[in-house]
Amino acid sequence: MTSAASIYLCARYEAGATIEALAEETGLSYRRVRETLLAFGTVLRSPMVRVPQCPPGMVNMYECGASIRAVATRYDLTYSQARNMLRHSGVTLRPPGRQAAGRPNRGC
Repeated sequence: MTSAASIYLCARYEAGATIEALAEETGLSYRRVRETLLAFGTVLRSPMVRVPQCPPGMVNMYECGASIRAVATRYDLTYSQARNMLRHSGVTLRPPGRQAAGRPNRGC
C-alpha cells in the first residue's frame, strides 16, 4: 500500500469513518486497514456497541413491575440483553431484588 493511500485511510478514520467502512470502500480486509492505521500512529476509537431498540411493550412490562429476568424470558433475550436495552431506552432500573414501589404505572 502506498504512503498516500495510508495517509488517506488515516485522514478518513480521523474524520469519523469506521474501519469496516474503510475496508469496504477500499477493498482491503478489516485487519489490513486496522494494521495500517496502527502503523501510522492513529489512536483507534473504542468499538461502539450497538444496542437494539426495545420491542413494543417491553418498557411497559418492566415499568409495570416485571423483573428484568421476566422481561428477558418473555422477549427471548438474555438478562444482559434485556437490561442493556432497557437502560438505553432511558428506563430507570430498580435495585436488584426489589419489586416496583408504590402503585403500578398507568396502563399496567
